Amino acid sequence: MSLKKAVQKIEKCGALLVFPIDNRKEPYSLWSELYPKSEMRWEWDESGDNRVAELWHLRTELSLCKKVVYSKWYKGRATFFSRLVFSALLRELAFHSSSTRSLSETAQQVLQVLEQESPLSTKVLKRETGLKGKDQEGAYTKALKVLWDRMLIVGFGEVEDGAFPSLAMGATALLFDDLWEEAKTMRAEESQSRLHLLFSEQPLYRKEFQKIKQGLEKSCLESTRKGILRGSDIFLRR
Repeated sequence: MSLKKAVQKIEKCGALLVFPIDNRKEPYSLWSELYPKSEMRWEWDESGDNRVAELWHLRTELSLCKKVVYSKWYKGRATFFSRLVFSALLRELAFHSSSTRSLSETAQQVLQVLEQESPLSTKVLKRETGLKGKDQEGAYTKALKVLWDRMLIVGFGEVEDGAFPSLAMGATALLFDDLWEEAKTMRAEESQSRLHLLFSEQPLYRKEFQKIKQGLEKSCLESTRKGILRGSDIFLRR
């Protein structure tokens, strides 16, 4: 199991989960691509499959190599994207007119901290945003999900953060500034062409993409409606 081979698999498929979901065929995963005839068993004891732990460690190496991009995009699962696909998703999601404008205060706070310094561990990020403690866990988790969905943050290595290492996270605009700039000027025809190839092979990604995009469109309409109502209210008070 080599970094080079894993990168080639991700580039070929456009996007791959690290591990399959309940050993289903789709969405495709690194495990199923590297070991197509082996069912994955999530066992970490001495009798477990060493390949599971090896792939987990390879996940960290891949997230740092910058040849592919690591996210928790598909239903919160560890997902790798080719650079071509990721920049196309950036253009469609991160650069949507409602992407950052409709973020909650908590999500904005998390993103602002990461835009100042990236990557950060979970422990440090919670401390810097004032989101430590069980009473803040729900708001923190919800904020991260939105930022993952809109491609505004990425995973980048691990940090020794207590009993277990934690995923380090960072702002996409800082850690993949080249892809960010590419997406900023990408034409809609180009991004849609790249995504069509991915969605044709793995339609479950299309469903996830459409759900997120529809949420952004809804936020955009609500924002416009509120703006019209505020404008009408000001006019009537004059």
